[in-house]
Amino acid sequence: MERRSKPRRRRGRGLLFLLVFAALTGLYVRWDNTALQVSSFSAVLRDLPPGFDGCRAVVLGDLHSTWFGGKNGKLLEAVKAQEPEYIFLVGDLLDAFRDVPEGYAEETAAGLAGIAPTYYVTGNHEWAVGDVPELKKALEARGVTVLSNEFLALERNGDTAVLAGIDDPNGYADQKSPEAVAEEVRAAYGENAFWMLLAHRNDHFPEQYSLLGADLVLSGHGHGGVIRLPFTDGLVSTDRSLFPSYTAGLYEKNGSTLFVTRGLGNTGPSFRLFNRPEVAVVTLRRG
Repeated sequence: MERRSKPRRRRGRGLLFLLVFAALTGLYVRWDNTALQVSSFSAVLRDLPPGFDGCRAVVLGDLHSTWFGGKNGKLLEAVKAQEPEYIFLVGDLLDAFRDVPEGYAEETAAGLAGIAPTYYVTGNHEWAVGDVPELKKALEARGVTVLSNEFLALERNGDTAVLAGIDDPNGYADQKSPEAVAEEVRAAYGENAFWMLLAHRNDHFPEQYSLLGADLVLSGHGHGGVIRLPFTDGLVSTDRSLFPSYTAGLYEKNGSTLFVTRGLGNTGPSFRLFNRPEVAVVTLRRG
């Protein structure tokens, strides 16, 4: 009898270990998907107007209808603490595969616009959810500036920088192309104007957005590669290809700089691993 009890004790201890390990893993994954992380970046830009040197912007993307605290209170506190001069909201505020909480877009928009001037472009999920014109009106009514294939001038310390924003390709089939928007920017402000572009899709940068002439493109969509492992730029892209690039941080190509935020939420049943929800702070520096 004694000889038989030892294997049973070992099996019992092994089962207890597995249960504890599973519980701790579950808690870690939950924390990894809900605990906000503030990340700071310096975008060194050769042609940045001197008046914009040191300008701080918070870049938020891919909320996917997620609450961080009641009425996104934790998110708003984290953003406010960074004292941004601008907030850039780069799409996928809503999620097509999750219920959108009542008042979600309006509450989030009003909170952000109460901190700093906030600018928004659509992502692919807003168009999948539908009724985008009504969403844009709701955001505008709460103080957010919606950029739908258009641009405007920002003024700081006597200098001007152009900010453009384009709707996601999931939008209307006859919408103005990014190339047409770029041409309009050059026509209005000259070939040498410094300009920034809000464009949701990170993966359009290397072959399209980097060729538009924008000095800085700000994007989301990549979710940081979903699972971030050492020596990779993420494990899985949002289109389910492996080992994507252009998923988090700063990149350069064709004379243009890209910043990609890892984003905040998840779509449908997906989750993040080693890739916490990000409040990205980008400081512009003249190089």
